Amino acid sequence: SLILEWNSLGVWEEGFSFFCQGLGANNFLQRLDLRNNQIDHHGAEELAVALKQNTSLQELDLRWNNIGLLGGRALLNCLHSNRTLKRLELAGNNVPSDILKAVEQAMDHNQDRQTILRETQNRAYILSREVLSLKDEKTKQFLDLMDTIDKQREEIARSGRVSAARVSQLQEALDEQHSIMNSLKARLQMTEAALALSEQKVHNLGELLNATKQEQTSMAERHFTELQQQKQEGADREGKLLRDLSAAGEKNLLLRNQVDELEKKCKVQQDQLFQVKQDLTNTTAELKLRAVQAEERLEMEKRRFKQSLEDMESLRVKEVDHMTQHIEASERSMQDRIQRLEAMRIALEEELSQVKAAALAERGQAEEELIKVRNQTRLEEQQRLEHLEEKLRLMTESRDEAQNCCLKQKQTVAEAQAKANQLSLYADGLRRRLEELQQDLNTKEEEKVIEVNKVKVELQEQIGRLQAERTAQDGLREKIAALERHLKALSSNHREALLDKEGEISMLLEKLRMKEADISRMKEEEAQRANFLQNAIMAYVQGSSLGTHSSRK
Repeated sequence: SLILEWNSLGVWEEGFSFFCQGLGANNFLQRLDLRNNQIDHHGAEELAVALKQNTSLQELDLRWNNIGLLGGRALLNCLHSNRTLKRLELAGNNVPSDILKAVEQAMDHNQDRQTILRETQNRAYILSREVLSLKDEKTKQFLDLMDTIDKQREEIARSGRVSAARVSQLQEALDEQHSIMNSLKARLQMTEAALALSEQKVHNLGELLNATKQEQTSMAERHFTELQQQKQEGADREGKLLRDLSAAGEKNLLLRNQVDELEKKCKVQQDQLFQVKQDLTNTTAELKLRAVQAEERLEMEKRRFKQSLEDMESLRVKEVDHMTQHIEASERSMQDRIQRLEAMRIALEEELSQVKAAALAERGQAEEELIKVRNQTRLEEQQRLEHLEEKLRLMTESRDEAQNCCLKQKQTVAEAQAKANQLSLYADGLRRRLEELQQDLNTKEEEKVIEVNKVKVELQEQIGRLQAERTAQDGLREKIAALERHLKALSSNHREALLDKEGEISMLLEKLRMKEADISRMKEEEAQRANFLQNAIMAYVQGSSLGTHSSRK
């Protein structure tokens, strides 16, 4: 703001021209007060040139100067090119009222245009902010999708690791079972060797029994020979020998019965061992089949899991590509539409400015013609009135002398009346022409209002399109939410499948534990049977050794 009132700047034309040059080059001053500075029409022309160049001044106060008609026209002409000036005060400058009205209309036009510009700028700013917010939302949604996908990848990797760890644990358990089976096989071989040893011992015992039988027969023969030899020795020895023979026969019967019982027990034990071998072979076959089935199931699950992972990754990549392409296309279409709207706005502003400038020019021309016609009529009426006054004065001075000229004077009065009637008719024609010009101005203003309404309708249509695009973007958001729900459902299904697999693995582990318990129970039974056999064999050996000692005695 610069206030220079009561400084007589217009007195020095060169200095004021330099001041006007500086005003034209300045781009920051917004308010200038030049009241009572004796600025004439030359200074007003310099100010008009400066205002054509200036693009920042909004208020200019030129009251109580000597601008006049020419200065007012110069300022009015400069307002066609200046679009920033909102207020121009020209009171007390001998400027005609029509020029003042034209200046006021130009100021109103500038104010309307600046308000329209502000509204369009605000709308463009709002639209740009909405577009940026939409972009931010899309980027946030995309980042959220990427985060969820990364989390799902991490969960899938974790589940893969857990499944791999569980598979490794199962493999280790299977290896342990294989080692247990190998140990069982070794123990079976040991038991078979022990059985072979027991069979050898039984065979040796049979041989010992045969030897004892032969010895008994030989002993009987010896006794018989000795009895035959010693029959003659005495009846007492014969009774004793008979008693000994009866006792030996009883002992032999007892030994035979024991041998038969041992043979039966050996046969039973052999049958039991055969059944145990069959059970072991069946259990080993079943374990091998189950191990093979478990391995096949694990491989099938691994393949299914890998296929599901590959399908999920391919679907995610396709969805992400489709979403990125759709977002880019929507952003491009929004930018193109914004550019088109800005071009339409600029073209409409230029058309409005051209229409208003043409209307102002036509109105100014019509007002100038009216002023010219009024001045001409006033001059003619003044001249004729002066002529009539002179004639009347002459008539009053020469009333006595010019009685004969009364008829001529009446004729001249009639002619003057006819001319006055003609002038009134000419004035009526001019009034009609003014009314026609006013009607043209009104029609032009109506056309301008219609054009403005059309522009408003187009802007509303564009706003509706933007709202439709916003609804489309809301639909895209809903689609993204549906995709997220689908991903969550897939992840939940995957988790349920993993839980089912974990349940199956736990069932298999429980079955393996049951088998291990059965195997341990069978081991204990075999150990008990082996101990029983060993105790029986030891008892048999001890009994046979006692029999041999008693027989020898």
